[in-house]
Amino acid sequence: MACADVDLDIQAEELPMAGRREAPPLPRLVQYYQATAMLPEEKGPLHNLLRKQPAVLGSLQMVSGLLSIGVGILFAVTQEMNQSFFTLFRVSQLSGTLFMIAGLVSNLLFKYPALVTVSLGVNCGCIVVAVVAACLISVDLSHWASGNDDYLRIEVLELCVLGLEVFLSAVLCFWFIQEKRAKSP
Repeated sequence: MACADVDLDIQAEELPMAGRREAPPLPRLVQYYQATAMLPEEKGPLHNLLRKQPAVLGSLQMVSGLLSIGVGILFAVTQEMNQSFFTLFRVSQLSGTLFMIAGLVSNLLFKYPALVTVSLGVNCGCIVVAVVAACLISVDLSHWASGNDDYLRIEVLELCVLGLEVFLSAVLCFWFIQEKRAKSP
């Protein structure tokens, strides 16, 4: 929104007295407003960060977290507990819940700029949990017995979703660290 520091007086020309009959009728009074100086727009907190749209990445985190929770519930219902580490440690539900929280905090940054530190911490935690989850899924995939190829495909899908989640969190962490460095003296 542009602002101006301008005198708001109406600029007009004098009209002759209306009681005289000799003068022809004059055109209507011309009034105008003209801004003479533009003031720079005040930048709010996190202006540069919010221009990069972290809420979009936060929304993607929430959707991928919801997908992870759904895959985890599918595995919990259809597999026995000791069949894989993926099911035993509830990897998908844990990572999905954490990524939904990270996405929610990233979406709230526009309204609550003080959450930058919280969002940075949650996204770093998401990266750690996703790396551990990827290691557990990799161990499951290396010891996979043939016959349950549908579960194998779903675990590979979950591994790809974890890769997407790590990428999103890494980009957000990079942006948050840049913003914190820019604000420090």
